[in-house]
Amino acid sequence: MTTYGLLVFEDAEELDFVGPWEVLTASAAQRGEGDRAVLIAERTGPVRCAKGMRVVPDCTFDDHPELDVLLVPGGRGARVTQIGNAALTGWIAKTAERADWVSSVCTGSFLLHAAGPARGRRVATHWTHEDELEARGDVTVVRDARYVVDGDLVTSQGVSAGIDMALWLVGRIHGRDHARTVRRHIQYEPAPPYMADEPL
Repeated sequence: MTTYGLLVFEDAEELDFVGPWEVLTASAAQRGEGDRAVLIAERTGPVRCAKGMRVVPDCTFDDHPELDVLLVPGGRGARVTQIGNAALTGWIAKTAERADWVSSVCTGSFLLHAAGPARGRRVATHWTHEDELEARGDVTVVRDARYVVDGDLVTSQGVSAGIDMALWLVGRIHGRDHARTVRRHIQYEPAPPYMADEPL
């Protein structure tokens, strides 16, 4: 049984955790072996995210289950409003020590850096904040990969890259064939419009 814990906080970027949530819960449904994903916040009650979505956490820092995987989203909260929240960064540090995998999406890597797990490691973050993260020191920002694996730490670039990372992670834990099944189930076949230089 695998338990995924997805951190939520004020001003978290929605797709940073909702995209991986879809992958992880689809994985759990496909496996049918008691895997589960839970949303974890500092306190009970709705959390308002970066674009206004409000979500209700399943657990708090004090009552969540033991986690196999910790996922930290990004957004303005990760870079600005929560980076100085000692309760949050302290919880990340403590929880990361016990988890098998620690992950972040987008600027969630800023919180992992502040909390400690990203120190001295190779990480990815949103392209607009790579210089800012690197300037904090004691971290190597990889600029040309959708996600970066460094030991038990896996971090991704911005927003939609978190889906790629989550698929890699379920494949690493449960096998590539399982990850392919999950990808097909959620019909994740990126074909974005306007990529080619053709007239509209």
